[in-house]
Amino acid sequence: MQPKLKSKVRCADREIGEVTNVIVDPLSHEISHIVVSMNGSGERQVAMGQVQAVTDNFVELRSSSSEIVALPPFKRDEYVTTHEVEIPHLEENIHVSPGEVLVPFPELEKSVKRRTFFMNLTNVIGFLIGLPIAFPVLRYLMKPMYQPFDNDWLKIGNIGKIKQEDIGVQFKYKKKVKEAYMPESEIEKNVWMLKATPTVLNQVYQGKDMEFRDAAGKTVWTNKKDIPYVAFSGKCPHLGCGFKWRKHKVLGQVFLCPCHLSIYDASGKVLDGPAPRPLDALPIRVSAGGEVEIIDMEFKAGTKAQIRII
Repeated sequence: MQPKLKSKVRCADREIGEVTNVIVDPLSHEISHIVVSMNGSGERQVAMGQVQAVTDNFVELRSSSSEIVALPPFKRDEYVTTHEVEIPHLEENIHVSPGEVLVPFPELEKSVKRRTFFMNLTNVIGFLIGLPIAFPVLRYLMKPMYQPFDNDWLKIGNIGKIKQEDIGVQFKYKKKVKEAYMPESEIEKNVWMLKATPTVLNQVYQGKDMEFRDAAGKTVWTNKKDIPYVAFSGKCPHLGCGFKWRKHKVLGQVFLCPCHLSIYDASGKVLDGPAPRPLDALPIRVSAGGEVEIIDMEFKAGTKAQIRII
């Protein structure tokens, strides 16, 4: 059993505080230390080797309280949270729970050498001098970035794939894209869909139809509030990572982003984590034969407002 945040920490002689953080080895994905708040005497970093037993409410240590107090104070600035750095597949080893999971601050980012600073400064000055010459070329090369959004409908599968209400189901599809002046290529994308009950549907639409507009403000499509099928973009609004439908030990079945631990309910509402807004719903229509079509849209990550970029 892994230590839980807020668990009481008890030494051989007495109780000393509670767990405020866990520290994870970014390579092994295992908990290497716990951070203990010492009842007003600061925090100490205790290696997992000192942990004798873990229960639902307590962490038992092998050491005495005097040995733990003698440890150096915990240096918080030497660690970053998993909200700030992506650790792939971390969720496979670390159970999701409210609070912070820490990893050591990357060595290469702890300081910038003087020589590196001046080298970067020289590069910036050179860039600024050359910018007036390069600007016409850059404007020509960047022109494809300002093409109108693609509002074509894409078929992604049949609605028969969804067997239960309020359960997230992933639909994968392929889309042809053309990046600037590169040859056309095909990429694999995905959306998450569900057949929503009236309660979840009302949480998604807030009692009114959802309109989607182009860059000029013209309505492209309107999702009707009484149509039960909902499609969410496959990218997390926090930093654009892929998320999954998982069973959470406290919250039940949820959408979970394993990169930074953002958690959403079936309606896309943020339940926990750093995500600045709910999951992004997409235009959807379902034919009489059950074929599902969407308009592939992407929105800027990390912003509270929903800003379309593709």
